[in-house]
Amino acid sequence: MSDLEIPTAVAVLAIVGTVAFFIFLIWTIKRHRDPRLKVDCDASIGDLVRSLAGLTLGTVVDGNSVEVLENREFFDELIGEIRAARRSVHFETFLWKEGRLGSRLADAMIERARAGIAVRLLLDANGTRQMGKLVENRLRESGCRLCRFHKFKLANLGVLNERDHRKLAVIDGRVAFTGGHCIVDEWQAEPGTEGHVADVSVRLRGPIVHAVQSAFSENWVGRTGELFMGDDYFPPIEPAGNISIHAAFAKPEGSAPAVKILHHAAICCAKKRIWIQNPYFLPEPDAIDALGEAVARGVDVRVLMPSTSGSDNPMVQHAGHRNFEKLLRCGVRLIEYPHALLHQKIMTIDGSWCTIGSANFDDRSFETNDEIMVAFVDVAVARHFDAIFERYAADGNDIELERWSRRSVAHKLVDQMYYLFNELL
Repeated sequence: MSDLEIPTAVAVLAIVGTVAFFIFLIWTIKRHRDPRLKVDCDASIGDLVRSLAGLTLGTVVDGNSVEVLENREFFDELIGEIRAARRSVHFETFLWKEGRLGSRLADAMIERARAGIAVRLLLDANGTRQMGKLVENRLRESGCRLCRFHKFKLANLGVLNERDHRKLAVIDGRVAFTGGHCIVDEWQAEPGTEGHVADVSVRLRGPIVHAVQSAFSENWVGRTGELFMGDDYFPPIEPAGNISIHAAFAKPEGSAPAVKILHHAAICCAKKRIWIQNPYFLPEPDAIDALGEAVARGVDVRVLMPSTSGSDNPMVQHAGHRNFEKLLRCGVRLIEYPHALLHQKIMTIDGSWCTIGSANFDDRSFETNDEIMVAFVDVAVARHFDAIFERYAADGNDIELERWSRRSVAHKLVDQMYYLFNELL
């Protein structure tokens, strides 16, 4: 090696070492959010709603109604509520792509902003980068306040992997929506058409709306510093039904995020059945153990998800395949739906307890992303969610242990390769 090459090699090693050090530093900051959760309680989940709320840093709020909205019906109702807004419109989403749906939603917001209504949009910078400059400019020019979460810049280098994955809307501080719907044309396509995405969200009325407003405020204040106050945003709300609900969205430093605690604790409390609908089912080892222990207690555990042919991200499905054999040996029933992307994020337990929101069943949602879920006990809504499960499961494919264990070596290698990146998918 020449004298000139030695300093160059040292410089390269120094750069590589510095990069490695900062990667390690970021990892040590984040790794404490992944404790192995333990639950020791024999009570039924219906009697533990207040405990689940407290453990997820929330409070049970009485006097609410829940309306289930499937597929394009959600957008009809959301846009109708926006057009009827008299005081404020708050909207937060992860994914918005240029198209007819985006223009339709923007038109409703622009009309309200021009009428003097306060309209705020909190958009994930990565997921909405394809929303289209024309739409964005029209929103801003009309008076809408638009803020991007974790834009790509040097000051955000340490948090670029943390995305705002929430999907919510709050109208006049009195009506809230949350669920899985994204602002992409495929979400409003008719069922059965090519590229159709199936999804489920809920419309909430009653005092729980304040909690959803609080979730929006968390990231809005963090990005803009603006505190919105008064009856335009937090009005007095009369009871709208008889459902008690709590929202899980907090992600405290030094502890497990609320959505992870909610899912794990609920699974450990199940007595009869656990039915999960999720587009990206990639459970951690402790979640797999919890599901297996539930089966051992006599619980009927079923998971409905899209197959690789139906998914918009086959890499996640392949990564999930890596643990299918273990889940099947534990007695978990796995059903893949091949005809469309099933995007709903729903779990029902014992035919009465429900949770729905934005979180996928994977490391990214449980450890990294900002998410929101609402949880409650209501037999009628649980029955509705379970009917959706059964409708799609009837056209799905049950994964059988014997056949699955004989899948090709190439399939197993692909599964293992993608699983290496499970925390990033």
